[in-house]
Amino acid sequence: MRISTRVLLLFLIAGCCFGILPASAQPPIGGDRAWYAVHCNVDGASVFFDGQYKGDIQGGVLYVEAFTTGTPYSTYSVQKEGYTTFSDSIPGVPGKGETFDLYATLNPTQPTQPPVIGGDVGWYTVHSNVNGASVMFDNTYQGVITNGILTVQVYTTGTPYSTYTVTMAGYLPYTAPITSYPAKGQTVDLYATLNPAPTPTPTKSPVSLGIALSALAAAGLLLAARRE
Repeated sequence: MRISTRVLLLFLIAGCCFGILPASAQPPIGGDRAWYAVHCNVDGASVFFDGQYKGDIQGGVLYVEAFTTGTPYSTYSVQKEGYTTFSDSIPGVPGKGETFDLYATLNPTQPTQPPVIGGDVGWYTVHSNVNGASVMFDNTYQGVITNGILTVQVYTTGTPYSTYTVTMAGYLPYTAPITSYPAKGQTVDLYATLNPAPTPTPTKSPVSLGIALSALAAAGLLLAARRE
């Protein structure tokens, strides 16, 4: 009788020990975890995976946790008021502990305006790698690059521009011809890549002629004094 009681107690103690194992010893629900890193040029834009809201872009990126053994996502979209919505497919699934990069570029929506004097309107979108750079069309200032672009409205019946120039302090200016012109309601993309200006190499200033002549005169006087 005593042996049976001891065996029963041992079983009870063992059951209690298994019951209080830490949660980390058990596999997490949904499997191993990984992440998607959604990169976007507009902070505050909302990110959706298969129509499910995941958060907003901050500092150019949003990290979305994923489960490697769960049902994989198929599409993602990024949207913000005043910009066209970006949507694309998700081509893969990150492995355990890995991060899968996804990219979205948002462009401002073209404003709808009533007919204006001067004809119908179209747009140029100037793309550049330097924010804050100034844009000029035929020496006419148009604005600065923000979030990688500047949209310029033009009249389709007006005098067409022939060149565009993008400048920024510390960079070499970029100038190129405008060979395409937007039709009514259309947008033409222009691209400008700015390269850093070379740092000038300091050079020693040559000795002025006056100093050289003064030195020669002093040497002559010294030589004459020694002869006397």
